[in-house]
Parts: sequence; C-alpha cells; structure tokens
Amino acid sequence: MDPILIYAPVKTGRIRYVFRLVLEDILKVPHKLTTDLEEFLSSDLPKFMYGDEAHSDDLFFKSSGLLFTRGIERVDLDPFDFDGSKAFFPVYAENSALPFDVFASIFYLVSRYEEYLPFVKDMHGRFTAHLSISAKLHILNKPMVNIWALKVKEVLELKYPSLVFPKRRYKFVPTYDIDSAYAYSQKGLVRSVGGYLLSLRDLQWSDIAQRTRVLFGREKDPFNTFDLQIQYQKENKLKPVYFFLFAHYGQYDKNINIRNSRFRFLVKSIGDYASVGIHPSYNTIEHPGLLKTEIKNLRSVLNKDISSSRQHFLRIVLPSTYRNLIEQDITDDYSMGYAALPGFRAGICTPFNFYDLDLEIETKLRIHPFAVMDGTLNDYLGLTPADAIDHIKALIKEVKKVDGTFISLWHNESLSDQKRWKGWKRVYEQLIKEAVE
Repeated sequence: MDPILIYAPVKTGRIRYVFRLVLEDILKVPHKLTTDLEEFLSSDLPKFMYGDEAHSDDLFFKSSGLLFTRGIERVDLDPFDFDGSKAFFPVYAENSALPFDVFASIFYLVSRYEEYLPFVKDMHGRFTAHLSISAKLHILNKPMVNIWALKVKEVLELKYPSLVFPKRRYKFVPTYDIDSAYAYSQKGLVRSVGGYLLSLRDLQWSDIAQRTRVLFGREKDPFNTFDLQIQYQKENKLKPVYFFLFAHYGQYDKNINIRNSRFRFLVKSIGDYASVGIHPSYNTIEHPGLLKTEIKNLRSVLNKDISSSRQHFLRIVLPSTYRNLIEQDITDDYSMGYAALPGFRAGICTPFNFYDLDLEIETKLRIHPFAVMDGTLNDYLGLTPADAIDHIKALIKEVKKVDGTFISLWHNESLSDQKRWKGWKRVYEQLIKEAVE
C-alpha cells in the first residue's frame, strides 16, 4: 500500500507522534512525513499539507500552532459546536479541510496536556474527572480522538476515492483488579480479631456470623469469585488481564500477605490461564523503590517477567508515574481512566504510546485506556444496577461505532452479589453480553 504523503514545514516530535497515531495506529495506513515542498508538490501519492498556510490547491489542514511549539503553557482552546458535539482549536481559513486543528485537538487529549498544568488534586493526589475539558464540554463519554480520526479519513476518501483503508476490528478486553482476594479468609489472627472487633463495635451481627462460617469452612469466602470469572472466560472466549496488589499491608493496601501460600497459589493459578500484571501499591508514586520490590516479588511467584501494570486507586502523576514504570521495564499500562466518572480520559478507545511532554519524546510505553469501572458506577455515582447497565451499554455502543477497544475494570468482590454489591453480578453479566455481541 502506498503511503499518504504529508507536508509540514518542520518535523517536531509532536507532529511525528500525532500523525503516526492517527494514520497508522487508528486508520491503519502507512504515511510519510516530509518538509521538502518540491517533493510534496511533484508527488502523485495521496497527500495533504499541514501548517500555517497552503502552498497549492492540495488538501490542507490548517494548524493552530500547538504542534510546532515546545514546552507546556496554558492554551486557549476556544471550544465551539462541530458535527453534533464540541471541538476546539478552531482555525479561520476557508481552504482548511476542517474548521479546527484536528491534529492539535487529538494531541491535547492523548498527551494529557491539561494534567501537566497546575490543578487542585483530590484527596488521593489525582487529577479528577470533573476538572477535565472533556467533562466540562460533555464529551467525556465519547472517544473523540477516534471520532476525529474517522473525520480525517472521510476527508481523505472524498479527495482520493481510490484510497483504501483497512477495516479495523472492535475488541473487548475484560480486566480485574485484585485489591483484596478474600473478605475474611487468609487474613491471619491479628486482622481476623480486628475484624471481629470492628463488627462488634458497629453491631454488624451478620458480618460476625458470616466471618465465622467462612473461617470454619462452612461457607465460601464472598470475595472468592475466581471460579465464576473462569466460567465467564470459557463461555465467552475472553482473554482477561489481572492486576494483583502484591504489597505489604497498609492504610490503602489491604490484600493478603504476599507470603501466604494460598494467596500465592491463587496468583500462580490465575497466571496459568490469564495475563497477570502488577497493581502498584498506593505509595509507589512517591516511593518508586517500592514498585521495583513489588514487581520482583510478583515475578518470583509467576516465574515470568511482569510487563503490564495498573496503578492502585488509579494514582497517576504525569510524567513521573509512567517514567517509573518504564524504568522497571513495564511495557503496557492500564491506568488511563477516571475513578469519579466513566468515559474516555484521554479521549481515545485505542491503545496508544505515552508521549512525555516534559521531554518531548514518544515512549514505547503502551497505554490501554479503560472506559468503565464498577466502583465508579456504584460508589461515586450511586447508580442502581439497572442505571449502571444503561451507562455501560452507551459506552460500548460508542466504542463499537469507531471499531475501538472496550476495556472494563472490575473487582472480584463486586461479583459477590452481596451487601453493597447486591445485584451487580447481573450488571457484569450484561456488560459481557453487550461487549461480546
């Protein structure tokens, strides 16, 4: 297949990154970038210009300037209505193929440019969903990067009818975070006694009774839903990715002791049928040495390299968190999503490479954005199971429209169908049904 030739007056890191992302990652067509105007004008390849001005009557996308600059500073997005939703970086040129700088807009969302600017952190030190431009413009529930990339495709097809774009295939990737493998079992004497005392203080007699039945082997631990997960996988031919919190006990890290033989057996058995990654503990973003230790300990159980990760509590500080992962040879991260709202944090439902804005380089760390998490729907939004299903269906529909990848984030305890998760097993089964159809 012939490449699409692109003329830009300068080859910056941002330009190289965004054209490779749009054309090769999303649209699946090769491209060639040139700064040689003569080469561009004399070429018979399908082509377009990107810059401040057009030098011929060839296809032209006017630039807003963002991709030709370096450094991070506040920019005027100037949002406006376009094609049924909001767009930004408008350009004012009649000969521009689109009325906004589509490539700058894509770069702004995917690079997480706004997360490098000063912002008020939440209690866990995170950039929250409500601060994002996508939430403010009510486009968080749409994969705008993919939608805009398809708009570029439409423009190119109109200009070059013989241009053939390979068909993308929609994918579904279920993922599980194992923050606490068991509710009562394998906690050890001190934690079990502490659990009894807390339940007694709060007069939670049913908790005391259930804990006792589990500890004496008369009832299965409610968080032990792993057989059910395997059943889902076999019935629907799924390939899940698991992330185990494999850290010492702490305020926000409450999984089983990493030396516990039953827990280690669980980790190893899941590693035999699914991909397993590290779930870096709460304090790893401040103490990267912990990350190295946790990866080493998990690797010793699985007897294989650990290459994927998802941050516990979705704690990401850019760019340091991703640099720490790269330093530990992590190649794939699944943390890109919000805790407070469902949707597309980076505006995209396709895996993409992390661009380090501070260093102005594209890295090899592959980011896999997720669209929905069980805790978001139940804990943050307080939705009923029925309303949660409607939210999930809408997100899956948006991903299918652009032939993207739908990634869900679920926890073993939310499949227990007990207490605050009563009715949520059906939510997950509906999610799978919608996602695999």
